[in-house]
Amino acid sequence: MIRLLRAGAVLALLALAMPLAASAKGRPSISASSAILIEPSSGEIIYARNPYTPREIASTTKMMTALLLLERRSLGHRVKVVNYNPSPAESTAGLIPGERLTSADMLRALLLPSANEAAASIAVDVGGSQKGFVRMMNARAKRAGLRRTHFSNPDGLDGRRNYSTARDLASLGVLLRENPFARRLVDRSKAEMRSGLRKRTVYNRNTLIGSVPWMNGIKTGHTSSAGYLLVGGASRNGAELISVVMGEPSEAARNTDTLKLMRYGFGRYRSVDAVTKGQRFATLSVSGRDEKVQVLASRSADVVMRSGERPTTILSGLPTELTGPLAKGARVGYVIVLRRGKSVARVPLVTASAVAAPPLLAAAGGWPGPLAAGLVALILILFFANLVRRRRRQRRPERVQREPA
Repeated sequence: MIRLLRAGAVLALLALAMPLAASAKGRPSISASSAILIEPSSGEIIYARNPYTPREIASTTKMMTALLLLERRSLGHRVKVVNYNPSPAESTAGLIPGERLTSADMLRALLLPSANEAAASIAVDVGGSQKGFVRMMNARAKRAGLRRTHFSNPDGLDGRRNYSTARDLASLGVLLRENPFARRLVDRSKAEMRSGLRKRTVYNRNTLIGSVPWMNGIKTGHTSSAGYLLVGGASRNGAELISVVMGEPSEAARNTDTLKLMRYGFGRYRSVDAVTKGQRFATLSVSGRDEKVQVLASRSADVVMRSGERPTTILSGLPTELTGPLAKGARVGYVIVLRRGKSVARVPLVTASAVAAPPLLAAAGGWPGPLAAGLVALILILFFANLVRRRRRQRRPERVQREPA
């Protein structure tokens, strides 16, 4: 009896422990003070810890500095390096005061080694002064809807008025990656700068780039008061995720927590083939002809979905029948992809073959309809009227012109 009671107690303890173990396995345990993981195409939050708590953001500030340079200057524009006296602990790229670098190279210095002199030079070039540039940074943050973000400098050095949240930093990371040049740049472990007084090779402080194949961004940050930060980007099996960790105790913890979040997210989201190029969505009759034409998707469309979910499709703008002439590949409507009832993709539908013009009677409405009969009668009346007119002219005697006396 005692043995049975003991066995029952053990089973009860195991039953209590199992949900806790499953919970710990399902939701990652991280050391960050604030964190978030989002699926950018839908904006869905997959994981969050204190996502709306404002904190110091260190060099992740430079994402806004880069965004303004990309929006206000061309990549070939030359930026003059300003005088800058860094402290021993600051991040620099060895830029020389007075030399001029292209915006592209300034971005390489800004986003990979996180050079503070690059941030200061960009601020003067774009904003006229650091104060002017900071006003532009805050105005841009407001337009982007970053409601809990405020900038006080272009580089992210400690300041009580330079702060943001995990949620706002994720949104800023999405904005920056919309630029093709920036997207490619933050996915590089190193880059060569060719403009200026000499060539330089700069290295990415985000050590996950290059070591983890599916990690592709975005920006690191660190100061003694802000701790370690990383706005991370990753792509795997067609799905993309953006993560943010703030207030980490070390670079190792920053990297470990970022990977935990990413693996957690990729286990819950995947890319689904919603529409395939050439997929048939309808077969339509041709007006006035005894034939049908297939209607196909003009391109493919992939949608990121939660595991176990499927997208739905609806047809829009498709006629009940086709009226020629139409060339092969003519657009005749759309297929709209829905994710949980919300439109996320719109693919043109095209004809699989050419559509000839309808016969005359069919174009008029089909024989023996009243419109066709009226049209035929009008043609016949005009034909016979013209015939009568010709015959009268032929019967009319020719007038003989007399010569004057």
